[in-house]
Amino acid sequence: MRGDAGDAGDGIRPWLVVIDPQVIFASPESPWGSPMFAAIVPRVRALATAFAGRVVVTRFVAPAEPQGSWRAYYVQWPFARVEDSDPLYAVVPELASLAAAAHVVTEPTFGKWGAALREIVGATPRLVLTGVSTDCCVIATALAAADAGAAVTVVSDACAGSTPDNHAAALQVLSLYEPQITLTTTAELLA
Repeated sequence: MRGDAGDAGDGIRPWLVVIDPQVIFASPESPWGSPMFAAIVPRVRALATAFAGRVVVTRFVAPAEPQGSWRAYYVQWPFARVEDSDPLYAVVPELASLAAAAHVVTEPTFGKWGAALREIVGATPRLVLTGVSTDCCVIATALAAADAGAAVTVVSDACAGSTPDNHAAALQVLSLYEPQITLTTTAELLA
């Protein structure tokens, strides 16, 4: 496994972060469902096997009491204002065993880089990001982590966008941040 995000300062092996593999982002019935989600599942599984013991699964949930701009957000998306135990926020069945064996970080924000993730992976880790959606939670996590000094690799074919065009646009933006953020594919990473 290459994992060539570079040395983030402490020389540790990279961590795989599987961002928000939840029903709310996978189901075709969900307003937030990605049409690309099913295609990434086998790649995420292969990567999780390669990163065994160094996998974090994140979950997005609605806050109990939205604050600031989140109030307007949930006025626009009321279907998502459910308890975090609601089936919408469950990890998809295809990846449930992965989540059971991984560290799990649950946040009410798009970006998952924060105290809970740092506690697991360290302050300036090497991160390999997969998940959904490329144009929301993946890009938000990548930018915040890179800003904090993490070396980030985004696995382009193991991420799913809200649409194929939005996925491509997010990858284009992420490519502007090299060398802090690099793009790769599953095959390249596992070679």
